[in-house]
Amino acid sequence: MIDQCKLIDLPKHHDPRGNLSVIEGGIHVPFDIKRVYYLYDVPGGSSRAGHGHIELQQLFIAMSGSFDVIVDDGYERKRIHLNRSYYGLYVPGMMWREVENFSSGGVCLVLASTLYDPDDYYREYDGFVDAVHKQNKKAKP
Repeated sequence: MIDQCKLIDLPKHHDPRGNLSVIEGGIHVPFDIKRVYYLYDVPGGSSRAGHGHIELQQLFIAMSGSFDVIVDDGYERKRIHLNRSYYGLYVPGMMWREVENFSSGGVCLVLASTLYDPDDYYREYDGFVDAVHKQNKKAKP
């Protein structure tokens, strides 16, 4: 499952006046974009996220500076360093995520597949892991 988290190479159009990247839902990302938000002015040593989602899919992009995204499928953890605005990290549903290690001036843009829904969250890691393991037991014949 953790292998579903992957870097997506976003189109980069070079021009002497500057680069331009385009992201279209269902074309460059595997979902329609329903919500966009960004994290900025994150104090050094702070982390964001620290939760899981049931259905929500996201694309994380370092618009400025850098940061790390930690993804966890309930069995394995993986740290991905983002520092280029033409790469996005795709994170599917049923994945725990944490965002940390922001550089000075780091800006994290997030594209989301759904509108905000508080019922889609796992806020406690142990509850997330229990749900993943129960889901996998049901999936096995």
